[in-house]
Amino acid sequence: MKLVMQENQALPIPDGQSGVFEVQQGTGIGRDSGLLVLRLITGSLLAGHGSQKLFGWFSGPGLQGTAGWLESLGLKPGSMWAKGAASSEFGGGLLTSLGFLHPLGSLTALAPMIMATATAHRGKPIWVTAGGAELPVTNMAAALALILTGPGRFSLDRLFGIRLPRTLVIGAAIVEATMIIIGINNRPAPPSTSPVAEEAKESLTSGQ
Repeated sequence: MKLVMQENQALPIPDGQSGVFEVQQGTGIGRDSGLLVLRLITGSLLAGHGSQKLFGWFSGPGLQGTAGWLESLGLKPGSMWAKGAASSEFGGGLLTSLGFLHPLGSLTALAPMIMATATAHRGKPIWVTAGGAELPVTNMAAALALILTGPGRFSLDRLFGIRLPRTLVIGAAIVEATMIIIGINNRPAPPSTSPVAEEAKESLTSGQ
């Protein structure tokens, strides 16, 4: 009986000795610090990647080089798609790193990552060493995580008390989805291989 009573009693926790879980639940410092690290690293790298395309910084190709590359993928006119992709990466990355106007930054960053996965990396193994979509998929995961969790307290939105209307966020998401669908549908299908070429390829593969 005495043992049962002891089990039902709440054990006091000495001051300053709460567990890590209780501290994180009570203050959220750990969670918000983690979100800050995720935002700063992912957003800054994405903004830098966009600046390569937009301004030619960090030995990047600039708009002209990006436009030519996108046209080679079938995205025409290349200049229009280059401006859209570069601006999305740079602007989305910058807004994400600052935690400003959430979730527009993360939503904007999703579009070029999805397009890259569906165009430049399509049909390749996932790993970056094989030309696959390892990096875009990682960036998409980070962007989705931030959309679901919010930017945290260490953000400009929290500092200025900014909270975007839901209708604006939904509208932005619809625009992004529409542009992605248009881009993927406008990309020409890879040319079919002629029977002669297929026979030659099989002969080379078999060593005949």
